[in-house]
Formats: sequence, C-alpha cells, structure tokens
Amino acid sequence: MESELNEKQLEAVKHGNGPLLIAAGAGSGKTKTLVSRLLHLLKSGIKPEKIVAITFTNKAAKEMKNRVFASGEKNLNDLFVGTFHSFGVKILKNEAAYFGRTKNFTIFDDDDSLSLVKKILKDKNLPKDRYNPINILGKISDIKSELQNPEEMNPETAQEAKIIEVFFEYENQLKKSNAFDFDDLITKTVEVLNREEVLERYQKQYEYILVDEYQDINTAQYQLIKLLSQKSQNIFAIGDDAQSIYKFRGSDFRNFLNFEKDWPKAKIIKLEQNYRSTGIIISASSVLIKNNKQQKPKELWTENKDGEAIKIFAFPSAEEEAWGICGKIVELMRQGEALNDIAVLYRTNAQSRAMETALIQNKIPYEIYGGLKFYARKEIKDLIAGLRYAYNPSDAASIERIDKNFNKSKSKIVFEKLPELTKELGLVQIIKFFMESTDYTAYLVKNFKNPSERMENIKELINFASQYDDPYKFLEEVSLMSASDGKPKLLKNSIKLMTIHAAKGLEFNNIFLIGCNEGLIPHEQSFFKADDIEEERRLMYVAMTRAKSKLFISFYGLPSRFLSELPGDLIDFVKVSSYGERSADWDDETIYIE
Repeated sequence: MESELNEKQLEAVKHGNGPLLIAAGAGSGKTKTLVSRLLHLLKSGIKPEKIVAITFTNKAAKEMKNRVFASGEKNLNDLFVGTFHSFGVKILKNEAAYFGRTKNFTIFDDDDSLSLVKKILKDKNLPKDRYNPINILGKISDIKSELQNPEEMNPETAQEAKIIEVFFEYENQLKKSNAFDFDDLITKTVEVLNREEVLERYQKQYEYILVDEYQDINTAQYQLIKLLSQKSQNIFAIGDDAQSIYKFRGSDFRNFLNFEKDWPKAKIIKLEQNYRSTGIIISASSVLIKNNKQQKPKELWTENKDGEAIKIFAFPSAEEEAWGICGKIVELMRQGEALNDIAVLYRTNAQSRAMETALIQNKIPYEIYGGLKFYARKEIKDLIAGLRYAYNPSDAASIERIDKNFNKSKSKIVFEKLPELTKELGLVQIIKFFMESTDYTAYLVKNFKNPSERMENIKELINFASQYDDPYKFLEEVSLMSASDGKPKLLKNSIKLMTIHAAKGLEFNNIFLIGCNEGLIPHEQSFFKADDIEEERRLMYVAMTRAKSKLFISFYGLPSRFLSELPGDLIDFVKVSSYGERSADWDDETIYIE
C-alpha cells in the first residue's frame, strides 16, 4: 500500500514517535493514509494490542477494519479499531466496579433515557410544561459531554436547581439499573482515567493512539485522547477543520486548531493533493473557504483535468427549480450517466418536498439517504390526517391517528369543529386551526429533539398547500405522493437525495446543490454569530467538494451570500424564467448576486 502513497502521505505514514497532526484536505486520501499508518506500525514490530484506532461512526470503523484485515497482517485479534463509544465500553467493562456496576451493565439508548427522565419528573410532581423531558435530557447530556460537575454548579433559579436535582436522581437510577447511558461511555471513561493508578495501566497498555476526524471531537472525547496519549506522546490525529460541521452535536474544531498548543513538540503535515474533483471544483471551493478566519490554511491542488465550469442556475421558485433540476438529470442520463452517480444536496430536510414531487412526476427513481421521505415524516402525516378528517369525517384511519396523538379534550375540538370550518376557511387556515387546537407546536417541543426542523417541514407543507384552491385536489396529490413513497427499499439505480450533513464522507460524479438561498445556506439561525456563519460556509465547502466531475448550484429568491464569494471565471451563470434559460456573463449578474 505504501507504494501507492504520495510524498506527503508517505511522510505521515513513516513518522516516528511523537505527536502528529495531519491536516487532510477534501479528497486527499485521509482514510488511506490512516490505514497505511496503522499497517506501518504493525510491520515495524509494534504489537497489535498497543494500538488504538478510533473513529466516529460504525460505518467508518467497519471500513477501516476491512482495509486492515484485507492487508494480510496476522494476529490482529487484540488490535482495537472502533468508535469512541465502543472503546469506552471496552474500558468500562474492566472498571465497572468503580461506578457500582458489574461488567454485564446495560447501555441505555435515547428512548430508555427519556423514559427514565419522564418517570423522575412524574415522581417529583414536576409539570411537563415547565420541565420538558427532552430539554432536560439534553441538559443532562451537555453536563456530561462538557465534563461539568453538577455539585459545583450554582443554579440561578429554582428551576435550574430542580434540573440539577433531576440529574442526581437520574444518575442514581442508572446505578440501580446497573446501566450507563450513551454519554457515560465517554465521560465515565474519562472519570476513571483520572485515577492515577488506572491511567498508568492504560497508558502502558496503549502506546499508539490514532484518531480519525479529529476536528469533530467534543470536550469529553478530547480529554479521553489527551489522557491516553500524555505519557507516550504518540498521538496521530487526522482530519480537516474546513469540514467541521457538527457543532450542534457538541464538536469543537478549536481542538484541531489548538493541537500545537496542546502538544508543543507536534509535527504538522498537510495533505493538499485532491484525488476526487476537477481542477475547477477544487479552485472554486478553495476560494470560498479562504473567507473563513478560523482555520489552518491549506492550498488544495489536483492533477485531475480542469473540467467544466460550475453551473449556477437562478430559478423563479422552488417548484421550477425542482423541475429544472429534473431536466438536467434527464440530460445527464442521455449522456450515459448512471443515476447512482447523481446526488441532490440541500441544507434542510424540508427542501426535499419540491424535489421529490418533481422526481415522482418525471418517473425518476430516487432514495432519501439517511432520512425519511417527506410525506413519511410524522409531523406531515399528522397534519394530513387532520386535513383528511376535515374533508372526510368518515376517515377511520385519520380519526385513529388523531385520537392516538392528542388528549380527548383537544381531539374533541378537532372532531367537532374541523368539518364545519371547511365551509368558511381555506386549506391553509384549516391546517393552522388544526395546529392551534391541538397545540401542535408545543406537542413537537415536548416530544421531539428536533422541533425546529419539524416546523420547517410543516412550513414547507403549508407553502405547498397555499398553491391549491381545491382542497380535494391537494389531498389527491398528497395521497399519490405518499403512495409512491411506499416502503423503504434499496434501489440499485436511483438518484440520492440528502442533507449536506448526511453527504459528508461521500462522493458522486454529479452534484446538484439546490436551494442555495440566503436564509437556507447560510441558515437564518446563523445570522447573529460570525462563528456560525463560518460553520455554514464550511457546510457549503463540504457540499461542493462531494462533486467529482460536475457541480450544479441553484437558488430561487434571494441568492446565498456564498455565491458572490465564488470566482466568476470558474462559473457559468444561467437565469431561468418561464421563457427558458438565458446564459449570462457573471459580471453582468454581479448586482443580482450581491
């Protein structure tokens, strides 16, 4: 494998002892370098049990394992390749007694933890309207992942004091259940490693620590790695700060930027040769990301051909954008492109609605990667059930769904008033009445971790419904869309639709980045902090660098500020109206973009 490495990759792989940070640009062979480093250590005589290779997802860990085991190296049973959490389980099985557990402890998933919090709130007679179980579980998770000590926290309100009280009872109940929650797998591992005699044992056992996606680690994961590597100093960290897009999960890319402060003797190697994309895609995305102030600058380059200019399309609306993209997909199919080599990316899940509708109507097979199709999402099904009952009070399935989700007093209002209101209210007003009478927004906040994302889906449904004067025609269209969703199945040849977050780590010949509007990317919630705008720009960078050959970017309404940051000489701008496409020099459209 080493014969296939470039000069910088080989330098990283053959690095001796001591801390090393690999700043790996997009498409620069990060996984290949990490696996090659691991194999180099084994071939150098390092025993497998001395090595820990940690990544974030089971999928990434499986890929790493497959590459290592395919190398032909023997006696790898004691080699650890896995996720942070699986490594935590490995240590906690040995140290469970310290926490009053046995090695056969249970691991609580999110549902188990939420049920426990709800039980505690009920036992303490704490009202749900003031003490939202999901929010409290989120605060418990934050306390753990940020390694805060609740005993040292000074609550400013009676409510905060009660939440800390819930935290301690939650911990007590976990102990009684001989269980750890998911956060504990890291935080409790850090806690036990802070015992000198325990730390000494594991530092002696694990002398070489390899960490993938280092830009995505949170506080607890950072401390785990730091403790484990302190003695040997043999930390091999690889990642790309330009692709740090998981702040909402607690990741802190400053750990990546501060590597040299943490490890003064650290060596930094930059992998800047891109093997994935065309020269134009690399140049344009590099110009974009240079606008971020907080970063380790890299100069990406490639030996690949320059390729085609990036196409940017301006559409009048989301519907026309979706139909226009379908037209471009059909063109690609005629040129011999496989559907599997085409992906449509968007910033929020709600954006899939118009695209799904157009694909279905154009009979183009598609899959939602890493998520549910629009009409299969719970909040959409709930609202459609309300509409179906309003216009057909005999609909037993909708009655059952409404009864199941809401208490009798709220259901009664819906059942009594909704059919009558259809005589005087339009479709959108009926949806809003249903939401008000069921306190649907509050219902989402109480019961789900992502209420704002679900509200975006609802806004998209309302926007779609507003285009219909005939409610029966609307429900007919929705029913056809829902029926075409069918049961999830793997299609061998289909367009892939996904959020930019879900696309990280993937690549396709052809990428369509849709809805590149101001307020979507950058998202309107990021407008108030420069740090958040920089993360949105990193998202845009991730989206662009998924493309190998062709990149199409589109918007409707107000274009994203990021479009004005792309170099005009690498772009082919096309304004689409009801009269068709009109190409234009980028300079002619500068005012429109700015």
